[in-house]
Amino acid sequence: QLQVVESGGGLVKPGGSLRLSCTTSEFTQDNLDKYAIGWFRRVPGKGREAVSCIGSLTGITRYADSVKGRFTISRDDNANAVYLQMNGLQPEDTGVYYCAADPNRNYPKHPKRCVLYDELEYAHWGQGTQVTVSS
Repeated sequence: QLQVVESGGGLVKPGGSLRLSCTTSEFTQDNLDKYAIGWFRRVPGKGREAVSCIGSLTGITRYADSVKGRFTISRDDNANAVYLQMNGLQPEDTGVYYCAADPNRNYPKHPKRCVLYDELEYAHWGQGTQVTVSS
């Protein structure tokens, strides 16, 4: 069973940047290329919403409209990590950010798309990392 761990959250001023990382835990080492990876966030007073995702064995990415042009999701297979680069952060971006993994059951024969519309596609979730944007 895969365990993922997020890091990189913190406190920034409006217009600032952060880079979040998603990696495997020391106890559940696995290759993240076997999984489509999504980033989600829980904002104060709201439910959890999708932010971005990247597929398995494909560089195809998806973004929520609210973050297009500001956030970038990427993989580094050498580091076995998925990143979320967040630029131009605004107070409404404040929340707990979660990394989640969706197994590619046809690995390595076929790529797997990622989805933003249904978080139930993602079987493995991290503990979350806090992002606070405030002046």
